[in-house]
Amino acid sequence: QVQLVESGGGLVQAGGSLRLSCAASGRTFSMHYMGWFRQAPGKEREFVAAISGSGSGTYYADSVKGRFTISRDNAKNTVYLQMNSLKPEDTAVYLCAMGESRWYSPGADFNSWGQGTQVTVSS
Repeated sequence: QVQLVESGGGLVQAGGSLRLSCAASGRTFSMHYMGWFRQAPGKEREFVAAISGSGSGTYYADSVKGRFTISRDNAKNTVYLQMNSLKPEDTAVYLCAMGESRWYSPGADFNSWGQGTQVTVSS
């Protein structure tokens, strides 16, 4: 059974940075693409970023491109989301997710989810 545990959320001022981590267990980590999503109160969950199993391919939502960086350490079974130049509109619960295969393509499904970590950006 897959377990995904996020950490690293918190309260930060606008313009600041945070790094989120997601530790995975229960699967061969490098065989699965990973992603980050976020959900703000009253809004639908939205895609933030994804990374292929090897880490060679990365994908971003337009709203975070140039500010966020997704990466992974397959030796540590961990995926990261470095968030810079944070804005109040980035405030949300950030969730980690795992896909079915190594190779991600836009719109691909994610079938395992973590509980999420809260990120709050004050103005």
